[in-house]
Amino acid sequence: MINPKDFFTVEQKTTIENAIKEAELNTSGEIRVHLAKKCNKDVLDCAADIFAQLKMHKTEQRNGVLFYLAVNTRQFAILGDVGINTKVPDDFWNEVKNLVISNFKQEKFAEGLSQGIIMAGEKLKEHFPYQSDDINELSDEISMG
Repeated sequence: MINPKDFFTVEQKTTIENAIKEAELNTSGEIRVHLAKKCNKDVLDCAADIFAQLKMHKTEQRNGVLFYLAVNTRQFAILGDVGINTKVPDDFWNEVKNLVISNFKQEKFAEGLSQGIIMAGEKLKEHFPYQSDDINELSDEISMG
């Protein structure tokens, strides 16, 4: 069984965390990535549990986005909070997910997540532009558990 801490190299973690920083530069939105060992139920339920644990629903504008990957069961989900979900088109998260998964199928996990994060950041920028008093409400580091 793969330990989530060992799933990415230091370089790959940096690439993903830099994508988060870049995506958040122009928006008040918040993006997190979480790696889990496995998910033994519906992947969206697992992602929702982590979303709550990370207190992502506590952002001022309810515009947090979670990229969730269970590394051993190879399950992936993207979960947006209510603030962003009311703004994006119905199929937007599926578009992002398809982009990420197309990279995953080529074993390009860091690249896939980074591209998806940038795509989500562009949409967040449209609906939640950066404010001069904006603070980074959530960590940009990859969480693991």
